[in-house]
Amino acid sequence: MNQPLPFLVKLTLVLFCLIGFGYLLILGQTLFAPLFFSFLMALLLLPIAKFLERRCRFRRSLATLTTVLLMLIICWGVIAFFSNQVKSFTDDWPLLKQQGQLAFHNVQEWVAQKFHINFSKQWNYINQGIDKLFSTSATIVGTTLSTVSSTFIFLSFTLLFTFFILNYRRVLYTFLISVFSDDHKERVEEIVNNVKSIIKKYITGLLIEMLIVSVALIIILSLIGVKYAVLLGFMGGIFNVIPYLGILTALLLSCLVTFATVGSGKVLLVVIAFVVVHAIDSNVVMPLVVGSKVKLNPMIAFIGIVVGEMLWGISGMFLCIPFLAIIKIIFDRVPGLHAWGLLMGEEGELENGKQRVLASKK
Repeated sequence: MNQPLPFLVKLTLVLFCLIGFGYLLILGQTLFAPLFFSFLMALLLLPIAKFLERRCRFRRSLATLTTVLLMLIICWGVIAFFSNQVKSFTDDWPLLKQQGQLAFHNVQEWVAQKFHINFSKQWNYINQGIDKLFSTSATIVGTTLSTVSSTFIFLSFTLLFTFFILNYRRVLYTFLISVFSDDHKERVEEIVNNVKSIIKKYITGLLIEMLIVSVALIIILSLIGVKYAVLLGFMGGIFNVIPYLGILTALLLSCLVTFATVGSGKVLLVVIAFVVVHAIDSNVVMPLVVGSKVKLNPMIAFIGIVVGEMLWGISGMFLCIPFLAIIKIIFDRVPGLHAWGLLMGEEGELENGKQRVLASKK
């Protein structure tokens, strides 16, 4: 009769698997990050591909190619829009430089009054910092070129993987069903269908939420009189996709731009605008549009964001939430893993989670 493994042995195996899996993700970032993002995009574009196949009588390869080209056109339009906004931003660079110099002079005077450090000493400190910066300029240039090349590779792989996943989705689905025994076939089909449905609704909800937040910020910032309200509003909506940290980053950038263009008088209004929009988004928009699709408690979400950033950087911060949602769906439907799904969920799911744990033990 098989004896259950001791707790320490189980814990060692789990930790070993987690460390090995994390190390594999770090090594394969160039492959796995665009592959997972392509999986999400394929789920989002699947209805369009099915429509072209069934209604327009396109062959699968032609329907997939048309869908990917449509996605590429939309992305190109978004990039062109932001390029025009950034171009208008650079046209006002002399004004921004003048405002920045005035603000810098005011800061120098404040430092001299409060800390009794004269202008010459301040300039000595600044020159020392500039010398150190230029001493590492080669590293900065190398990092910048590496980032640009990595972004190009990421986008290229994303387009290719999206095409392959959409074109060979039936093969992938058959593989997932066939790789498990017939006893688990029904459960695997349920998990696959739930993942496909929930993640598609989640991504759609995120896009709707992004649009709502962007429009709200554009309207409020325009009423306040902030320059580049459209650019800052869309930036806030896009950054809001990254939970917790995204809206803070957008707020800091918006405050800097507002301070450089219209002075410090409206910075407080910009902060209030972002806080109000974020509060409405968190308590009204997010629960109605997205919240019911992926029920992760904030602690697990925040830990996932930190781990995602450690593994894959910014792309990991964005991809961690749907990845955790897929893991939670699997945990909720696999016997023996219900407790982990209970840990990842919210308090409203406690009763159903306890019932699943008790049922799995029986």
